[in-house]
Amino acid sequence: MLLPQLCPAPTGEGRYKVLLKGISPLLNAEVLQALRAMGHGDEVIVSDTNFPSESVARRTVLGRLLRIDNVTAAEAVAAILSVMPLDSFIDDAAARMEIVDVPDEIPPVQREVQQAIDVAEGEAWPMVSVERYAFYERAKKAYCVIQTGERRFYGCFAFTKGVLPPDGV
Repeated sequence: MLLPQLCPAPTGEGRYKVLLKGISPLLNAEVLQALRAMGHGDEVIVSDTNFPSESVARRTVLGRLLRIDNVTAAEAVAAILSVMPLDSFIDDAAARMEIVDVPDEIPPVQREVQQAIDVAEGEAWPMVSVERYAFYERAKKAYCVIQTGERRFYGCFAFTKGVLPPDGV
């Protein structure tokens, strides 16, 4: 499973410890606050290191860039989707940036994220593809952008927040 359960201990011993029960330590306070503030239908963009994250983030609802550094896109997505439901009312609640000139090609980074989505949702939840420049425009309308440490090309994704039903429903 991709969801990390532990985080680096400050002792530098190479050991790991849990900081909060049930919450991935990859989800820092700023990311958690943004995910909590998002409403049904709001989008979060998860970007790789090559995406123009800073300039795009300035145009989002939040207006500033969030970061989950030193992890792959799949690790960040697994952490995010461990606390955020996807919108089941729309077909494009999970989207990936298309590869220029080969939109049907799915590179390893996108296959890994697809696996993280399926695990988080407990079922196959195919991503839709979005042309590169259309993805940039979509990202500018998002609630926020979270840049990861993903260095592989086309590690950019959009996720639409769904709803959590009341207890007992």
